[in-house]
Amino acid sequence: MLLVHGFASDGHTDWITTGWPSALTAAGRAVLVPDLPGHGSSPASSGSLGAKAVCAELTRLVGELSEVDVVGYSLGARLAWELPAQAPVRRLVLAGVSPFEPFGAVDVEAALAFADGGKAPADPLTAMIAHMITAPGRNPAALARCIEDLRSEPFAPAAGAVTVPTRFVAGADDPISQGIETLVDLVPGADLVRVPGDHGGALRSPEFKAAVLEFLK
Repeated sequence: MLLVHGFASDGHTDWITTGWPSALTAAGRAVLVPDLPGHGSSPASSGSLGAKAVCAELTRLVGELSEVDVVGYSLGARLAWELPAQAPVRRLVLAGVSPFEPFGAVDVEAALAFADGGKAPADPLTAMIAHMITAPGRNPAALARCIEDLRSEPFAPAAGAVTVPTRFVAGADDPISQGIETLVDLVPGADLVRVPGDHGGALRSPEFKAAVLEFLK
């Protein structure tokens, strides 16, 4: 199992504190929980932090396995969308994912100014991102680079890009996942499970774990 966390988070926060490794190992699964570059304990490389480079790192992590099931949340799901084309993915769960490029409208300079002690950005999206990249333990400069590099390679999902068995999961009150049905329609045989909660609540819900474990049987 490969668990891929969201933006401005890390593997420990998204997966370990929410009990995912223990639930999966109890089901007989070995689990990989990496930190994406620029997140958690993983330093930002001198190269690109865009989707292609990060997916190449994830592919190297699992490339010697005969097969791997992948669960991605939020940014992790956006990255995991790319993995079946380059890694031995057996089944795929994409949760909390937006069908649109989420970083295109972010004012990175305003977010970094806030990180340097400036005023909160007036734009709600930029203000949200500014608070995310300045949370305790975060590296604002590295995360700002992530935003710049990710939006230079906009998410552009296409029919036929994912052909492995896929389940989508979305919180019933999660605005980030609004429009996720358009992604489901692009993947043959995919289904969508709604679970309670907003963006953070859905990740922590027992219904999310249950939906994943049932799908991976």
